[in-house]
Amino acid sequence: MKKFYLIAALALMALAASAQKALNINTYNGTNLANYDGQECNVVVNRYMFTGWNTIALPFSVTEDELNEAFGSDCQLEKLVAVEANGNTLNLYFQDCKAGGIEANTPYIIHYTGEIGNRRIAKTATVTDAEAALTVIAKDNGEMVTMEGARVHTPGEGLYGILAADNAEARFVAVDDTKSGFYASRCFIKVASGNTAELNTIHLGANEVTSIASIASSNKKVDVYTISGIRVATGISPKQMSKLQPGVYVVNGQKVLVK
Repeated sequence: MKKFYLIAALALMALAASAQKALNINTYNGTNLANYDGQECNVVVNRYMFTGWNTIALPFSVTEDELNEAFGSDCQLEKLVAVEANGNTLNLYFQDCKAGGIEANTPYIIHYTGEIGNRRIAKTATVTDAEAALTVIAKDNGEMVTMEGARVHTPGEGLYGILAADNAEARFVAVDDTKSGFYASRCFIKVASGNTAELNTIHLGANEVTSIASIASSNKKVDVYTISGIRVATGISPKQMSKLQPGVYVVNGQKVLVK
């Protein structure tokens, strides 16, 4: 009898697995996810990758191990954490976040060292039908910068993107209507005032930047500087730092992220 129950349980599990929706996500023109939102699906993604820096945003989460399997163990994943204005240049600070994997509907830059071509992700995952957008306010001039994942093929005019022909440094450049635009699952950057600024990418290690909480225990007054060495505050407490514009600052020689 126990053997019968075991066989029945295995059969039910197999039936449940087969009942999950199959979802093949189109990474060029996009896929209507309305009927899959919040559901666990057998997802397949074939994503074309160029050697160097690419962008990526997916409607489901991917673990670090799954990233390594799809894109190689030496792939890098970074997320926009701060923006700093320096004249007509906007410094974009991207921090290593590979250990946390890809979060659903979050835009990233990803470095790939393999051969050009499709890379496959196949897994059972909960799909979320939502925009993949991350907005950061630039300190110094208050410019609003949004990094967003394209859900459908999106025209590029007025936006910034990483061109395949110039992706060695994750350089975002202004895109016009002569380019092919952004295919689904790729990401672009939108500057509220238009695409007249020059964007400069700065990479931060996973442990290169700390939080305010890590320096708050001393409760000592500190001077605060921008990455470029300009002093923006003198003799303030760590608690007062939280009132500064979001960005990366330097305190006692240590980079601190204010969110």
